[in-house]
Amino acid sequence: MAQPSTRIGLAGLAVMGQNLALNIAEKGFPISVYNRTTSKVDETVERAKQEGNLPVYGYHDPEAFVHSIQKPRVIIMLVKAGAPVDQTIKTLSAYMEKGDCIIDGGNEWYENTERREKSVAELGLLYLGMGVSGGEEGARNGPSLMPGGSFEAFKYIEDILLKVAAQVPDSGPCVTYIGKGGSGNFVKMIHNGIEYGDMQLIAEAYDVLKSVGKLSNEELQSVFSEWNKGELLSFLIEITADIFGIKDDKGDGYLVDKVLDKTGMKGTGKWTVQQAAELSIAAPTIEASLDARFLSGLKEERVEAAKVFKSGGIGDIVTDQPVDKKKLVDDVRKALYAAKICSYAQGMNLIRAKSIEKGWDLKLGELARIWKGGCIIRAIFLDRIKQAYDRNPNLANLLVDPEFAKEIIDRQSAWRRVVCLAINSGISTPGMSASLAYFDTYRRERLPANLVQAQRDYFGAHTYERVDIEGSYHTEWFKLAKQSRI
Repeated sequence: MAQPSTRIGLAGLAVMGQNLALNIAEKGFPISVYNRTTSKVDETVERAKQEGNLPVYGYHDPEAFVHSIQKPRVIIMLVKAGAPVDQTIKTLSAYMEKGDCIIDGGNEWYENTERREKSVAELGLLYLGMGVSGGEEGARNGPSLMPGGSFEAFKYIEDILLKVAAQVPDSGPCVTYIGKGGSGNFVKMIHNGIEYGDMQLIAEAYDVLKSVGKLSNEELQSVFSEWNKGELLSFLIEITADIFGIKDDKGDGYLVDKVLDKTGMKGTGKWTVQQAAELSIAAPTIEASLDARFLSGLKEERVEAAKVFKSGGIGDIVTDQPVDKKKLVDDVRKALYAAKICSYAQGMNLIRAKSIEKGWDLKLGELARIWKGGCIIRAIFLDRIKQAYDRNPNLANLLVDPEFAKEIIDRQSAWRRVVCLAINSGISTPGMSASLAYFDTYRRERLPANLVQAQRDYFGAHTYERVDIEGSYHTEWFKLAKQSRI
């Protein structure tokens, strides 16, 4: 019996692709699926049967796959970024017709998306680069979706995306048309950079509580569960609480203590930091989190370094006085929240700077809204960010929003206590320290940059401006210094 014409196609059936295909089918949209490795196609069709006879139709042949989709055809690709995307476009576009649309749902570098949008336009095809956040669970049950590129293409698929995206009762589906070009990929990349910062800050909170406060895994689970009922309510805090409760199935104790302390990464955090440098936007919390991952990778070197410094008298963590656990938990909660504001502020500033450079006209409040559900950084805190940009769409920095400014003022003493305690105990808190330095630098009317500028003029005649008279000046510092020494 001939298979019906489907509404949409999906190529690339690794974990994310399979789950997104089943999500689309479950929302009532018949879908064709294709993968170069044919066993993945059969596996997806089998899963669709088991999960409620969902309308998923598998194809082993790219031509038959493309022709099974109703016109104008829309095909989502979920393949590895880079060359595999170009290869998949080449394979599928051979059978596509003018007006059809390709959507890349992977974590792609935004300039690659802009290049592909231009090249497929020559074939008469439309193109979208769509960030998909939420991992496999989000893909299956409702991700946060960030489509950018052809608005016409977005309109083809808007009805599907509105149903497939995570649904947040008070603010709607977690999807919006982001903007032109590679804006969807860029926004997803910065989202991932913010996620790096968030995860690092949580890891530092854990380290201080465990190493200085000597909290057990049971106590940590209780603390994080409690935190997840208040201002820190978020997906990452929730899963952290879960992790502390999981016993080791291959031995005694808790699984978290058996996990190797070496963090992997896919590259979006690195791209974010590179973009921060390109755009001259300070993103120290995100940078610190990336550096922390690099250092975590030096496991063998760290083991040797620990021996060297232990023999030199710097051994395990030393605290001079007994710690009030309840007070420490409260301080760390406040420090985590304040540091987190800085991480999000840096991410939002990066998005705004790129939006201005590219003329994308991105709406920061709307981005906060679509991150409230489905995605990894979803948090109640995003409500506050949306409200801040609703109050003032031209807000220079989240730190100076009246609400956030008050929250930081209320928490800054606790934040400083935690960072000082960590330093005195020999615990590194690069994210919290970088956030605090960012805040302390941003809030100061006058910085020691005057000395740096004087140095630049001294050795390189780079000139300087004055605080009291307009214009650029150069001083022969060397000659004056020499005369004063005579």
